[in-house]
Amino acid sequence: MPRPDHARRARHGSVVTALAVGAGVAMGAAVAVGAGERQADPSSDAVRKVEPAVEAEASGSPVPAVTAQGAPLPLASTLPVADVDLVQPSGDDVFSLAAWSTSEPVSPWVVVDKARPLDPIDYAPTDLVAVDGVPGGGTELLRREAASALEAMRVAAVADGAGFSIASAYRSHTEQISLHAAYVSRWGASSAESFSARAGYSEHQTGWAVDVYAGASCRVEQCFADEAAGRWVAEHGWEHGWIVRYPQGSSDVTGYRYEPWHLRYVGVALATWMHEHEVATLEEAFGLGDAPDYLD
Repeated sequence: MPRPDHARRARHGSVVTALAVGAGVAMGAAVAVGAGERQADPSSDAVRKVEPAVEAEASGSPVPAVTAQGAPLPLASTLPVADVDLVQPSGDDVFSLAAWSTSEPVSPWVVVDKARPLDPIDYAPTDLVAVDGVPGGGTELLRREAASALEAMRVAAVADGAGFSIASAYRSHTEQISLHAAYVSRWGASSAESFSARAGYSEHQTGWAVDVYAGASCRVEQCFADEAAGRWVAEHGWEHGWIVRYPQGSSDVTGYRYEPWHLRYVGVALATWMHEHEVATLEEAFGLGDAPDYLD
């Protein structure tokens, strides 16, 4: 099947560094992160809990655990994310964005994987909104900025004959507990955890992630990559700030099998950088190390 642009490893060994405000200002960076907040009620009925229908057990031996990363970087600004400026202080292999954290859940750069749980573990966004501009989004929630970006991306996709719908977006900590337990009960922990995250380790809990689909037969299935919508989001998602979070050939890095339907909002600046440098994953972009399995 076609391999997304984002699934190719970096050819230049590039690393993206998120700096504290002081360092960014010293380099002349005018950067900020949005923190507009409003409380939403992510009730259990508001979210459709959709995961892939696994037809075969995962193969291979368990992968050794990795070491968790250090303390989070500070988020010291409340200006809109749209005010972010790209700076390139040392050539085209590295860029720095001040005040953006890979550990703070409020940041669109937060990295959540099997080695890096959310802090707090039961984190819930406070600016969730329904994604009314995308089919299926009336009862699905995303953070306000991500919702707006997804709606704009669908308009562009429809114009190219590649429209898509939402299968699943935000899931609360409680909902993820139930969903993960159900898959472990059905498939066993090893197989289930190749596609379903434990509560507190799920990107869906951040409000920055969404599962999309086109035809019912390829809903949350790898054949989505062969549909017009799947090809389109792989090729053009970065233009709207979205990446395919679990690309083909990167399960040893992300800890999850190929999921062409699982999109993650990171903002246009980072998504563009990753596309131009052919960096496949957030772990590689930030030099955080692989996360193939849970530490316990």
